[in-house]
Amino acid sequence: MVSGSEDIAVPGIDITRPHSARMYDYLLGGKDHFAVDRDTAERALQSWPTGRISVRENRQFLGRAVQYLAGEKNVRQFLDIGTGLPSANNTHEVAQAIAPEARVVYTDNDPLVLAHARALLTSSPVGRTAYIEADLREPERIIAHPVVRETLDFGQPVALILVAVLHFIADEDDPAGIVNTLLAALPPGSYLAASHLTAEHDPEVVHGMERVYREGGVTVQSRNASDFGRMCFSGLELMSPGVVPVAEWRPEGIGPYAKPGEVNCSGGVARKRD
Repeated sequence: MVSGSEDIAVPGIDITRPHSARMYDYLLGGKDHFAVDRDTAERALQSWPTGRISVRENRQFLGRAVQYLAGEKNVRQFLDIGTGLPSANNTHEVAQAIAPEARVVYTDNDPLVLAHARALLTSSPVGRTAYIEADLREPERIIAHPVVRETLDFGQPVALILVAVLHFIADEDDPAGIVNTLLAALPPGSYLAASHLTAEHDPEVVHGMERVYREGGVTVQSRNASDFGRMCFSGLELMSPGVVPVAEWRPEGIGPYAKPGEVNCSGGVARKRD
């Protein structure tokens, strides 16, 4: 972890291998990353020069989606998987600014996120936040976790947040099955907000970035927007404007907005039918 110009090791964390959450933090301009994360991210940026735009637009999509769900749809419970390191406008901050009673559970599999979890556990007096360390590839464990069950009421709608995380799940790990398992545990009237790396707008750039990540040992797999839509939103009621580049999902202001080939990431929000 950065302190001045040197990395400070954190017990239990392998600083010889890059991690997607720490590279994401680096690309966002954060400080919670190691040399191996910075080096891998910089090599990826050589192929993917708009990478910082992409991660920033994903973060802004997250904020707008949570604001929409808490504000317009009156959702008061959020399960945010693939949380990443604390940054500006975390899910609980956005939700509780609208509804102080909102409850949020964060989930990630990087021990460094756990080390900083106290930044995610601040809450309004009438709301609640919690954090568990778990892997998205084990959805049953997440749903059954005592902290999740103690914090969220599965008799009431829950918003499942899967922003910029599913592209780290390879086909052999059945990402569609993971999504279906999570959604099956949620009651009707729940929502899914998700985004995913897509390559159709600039395949050369995206595939070059993927190669760098894989060379570093980080699994990443882009999928086109239609495949992402089927994987996540089949059988759900898509909210307007549907599955679109994340910069175009209910944008604020009058633009100009980042172009699809700069963002290379699609997102959407959908409701589980009654």
